[in-house]
Amino acid sequence: MHKSVLLNESVSKLNLKESSIIVDCTLGYAGHSSEILKRIKCGYLYAFDQDNEAIDYSNKKLEKIGKNYEIIKSNFKNIKEELNKRNIKKVDGILYDLGVSSPQLDEDYRGFSFHKDAKLDMRMDINNPLSAYEVVNEYSVEELTNIFYKYGEEKYSKSIAQGIEKYRQNKKIETTLELVEIIKNNVPEKYKRDKHPARKVFQAIRIEVNHELDVFSSSLRQSLELLNVGGRICVITFHSLEDKICKEIFNEVSKMDKNIEKLPIIPKEYQKSFKIVGTYKPSKEELEENNRSRSAKLRVIERVKEG
Repeated sequence: MHKSVLLNESVSKLNLKESSIIVDCTLGYAGHSSEILKRIKCGYLYAFDQDNEAIDYSNKKLEKIGKNYEIIKSNFKNIKEELNKRNIKKVDGILYDLGVSSPQLDEDYRGFSFHKDAKLDMRMDINNPLSAYEVVNEYSVEELTNIFYKYGEEKYSKSIAQGIEKYRQNKKIETTLELVEIIKNNVPEKYKRDKHPARKVFQAIRIEVNHELDVFSSSLRQSLELLNVGGRICVITFHSLEDKICKEIFNEVSKMDKNIEKLPIIPKEYQKSFKIVGTYKPSKEELEENNRSRSAKLRVIERVKEG
């Protein structure tokens, strides 16, 4: 079953009070949400997810803890709109855990895993018209090269894209393991020994299918606007692209001009509305217990004044 990464660190950094209004943008299998709900007896939790299986599982788990929550079946890019519908204008804490949940990786038929044979899919939301199948079979060599490089930081992007193009001239690429074979055949031998050669390409396709980076950037900016003074946002990322977006947005809203920073008293209009609380990595114990936590990073920001 899915093990939530940086669970204690992220929940404690949210600075929860019994009456806190909290949003979990990535409910998944309710690892973080369960711990949050236990601590906000008189508050309320709104949790976002698009995956029916995750929602059903989490509902059963959360109702054993309390009734003061609502699961919103929507993409977290709609955070402001969905909370507005519920007349919620401000909240005390927001959490993002941007990893693909282990059950999604472990369930063969979802097509997220490069270890198991499945139909090429990778959709977080099964109503999404774009799946991995369309990306792999319909994108041009240039488009594939671009997304493998941009979203996977894959150095053999071009040769892999050309290998895909060559293969699909004879037949459509239907399954994950078919794609894995094509990738293996188009990278050097040494590259296969270092790490699984399909890892970066699968990440890139998943990001493309689910528009993950644009969605996250838009959602995070909305979340900053929704935060009460004293409220915090915790973001757990698993690869450098998401982490870079998070870091840049956090710096943009919290960093002061160097010259102003040096003033003995900073005029109110120049004071920033946010301060960075810190960046955290999994403990040695967690790394030993959960291999999937090795690339995780937690960034935390707090609103310190209205603005």
